[in-house]
Amino acid sequence: MLKSKVLDKGFIEVVDSLGNDLTVVNSARVSFGKRKKYWDKSDERLVRYLAKYKHYSPFRHLQVQFHIKAPEFVMRQWYKHVVGIETSSSSITKDHAWNEISGRYVPVEEFYIPDVWRKQSEDNKQASDGVLDDLQQARMNDAFGQLMRQVEMVYDKMINAGVAKEQARIALPLNQYTEVYWTASFQAIMNFIELRNEKTSQWEIQEYARVLLDLMKETFPKITEIWSEAHNW
Repeated sequence: MLKSKVLDKGFIEVVDSLGNDLTVVNSARVSFGKRKKYWDKSDERLVRYLAKYKHYSPFRHLQVQFHIKAPEFVMRQWYKHVVGIETSSSSITKDHAWNEISGRYVPVEEFYIPDVWRKQSEDNKQASDGVLDDLQQARMNDAFGQLMRQVEMVYDKMINAGVAKEQARIALPLNQYTEVYWTASFQAIMNFIELRNEKTSQWEIQEYARVLLDLMKETFPKITEIWSEAHNW
């Protein structure tokens, strides 16, 4: 089972997968009533053509299920950037599934703590650029540490007093870690990677996108390599 650490306490784990590199080939060749058992150069040319000219339906036959642990603010960005997907359970068109750990049942115990504090970009309102100097780093570490101790103290006090978990969680900040199971098609996964593995994205979600790409290279090596080349990654 493939599993990689991300940030200080997060991870992405491949729980299960459906298909292999030949799945895309055979899904495309069914139009001609053909089926391959072994990969060869003609298959590489076919997949490259499909990826280059955006014939994406054969890629959707590949599915991967991930177990992801990430800060809440990362997951909020994550489920906004999945291609062509309804998040409502009643949709018959979606090609992914998403289930998340619930703070109504499980107490929150872990929080993301940054290694460094980044400076606000002067050119981009939604981006960072460089890091604070050592003195400011120390001050921010101290201030953030005090805040987190206060947050945890208030949350624990609520839980110990018998406040319902579903209500006590309103005291928690967006750096709380959450866990999800995400099952998606190859196309949906690669679309997410393309959108989030680029320099204008928040650094934390870039880290998840980079790890996700590495896991896809191990799960579907030929297809992922060809897709990446076709999209100039």
